[in-house]
Amino acid sequence: MAAGVSPVTTIRAYFESDSGTRRQLQDGEALFHDGDPVRQMGFVLEGMVRLLRHTAGGVPVVLQAAGPGDVIAEASAYSVNYHCGAISHGQTRLIVQPVSVFRAALLADAALAEAWAAQLAHAVQRARTRAELRTLRTVAGRLDAWLGENRTLPDRGQWQALAAELGVSREALYRELAVRRTRG
Repeated sequence: MAAGVSPVTTIRAYFESDSGTRRQLQDGEALFHDGDPVRQMGFVLEGMVRLLRHTAGGVPVVLQAAGPGDVIAEASAYSVNYHCGAISHGQTRLIVQPVSVFRAALLADAALAEAWAAQLAHAVQRARTRAELRTLRTVAGRLDAWLGENRTLPDRGQWQALAAELGVSREALYRELAVRRTRG
C-alpha cells in the first residue's frame, strides 16, 4: 500500500478493475442467504447491505451494516458457506468478484494484501464495539451508547433497522423512544 493511500482506496481500485461485475440491488433484495456457498466478494459503492442473523427467539441481529467503501462479509473470503444473510437496505450499488479471483489477487499483490489486513482490523474493531453495545442490559443503555458514537436518530422509517442493529425488538425500541419523547 502506497504511503498516504487509504486501505479503502486500494480495495476500491481493486474491485473496480476489469474482473469485477457491477450489480444493483433493490430494497430488501438478498445478495446471499445463510448457508449459501461463498462464491463472491462484494464492495459497496452506494447504499447499504446488512448482514442479518436471527436469534433463537426470531429477533434479527445486524452483524454488519456495510455502506459505501465497505467489503461485505469480509470473513467469508475464508469460509465455505455464509453464516448469515445479506439484505439490501434501500437501493444499493456494488461490485462483486469471484472469491477465488480475490484470494489469488491477495497472494499476488502485497499492497492489496496490506490494505486487506487493515480492512479486517477495522472490521474487528467495529465488531467489538457492537459486541460491547450488546452487553448493555437496557434498551436505553444501548441506545445511549449508540448515539454516543456521534450518531443521530434515523428517520422513523428506519427504526426497525436500528432495533436490529442494537439487538433489541422493534417494540422495545419504540417504547424507549416514546419514553424519551414524553421526557422532552
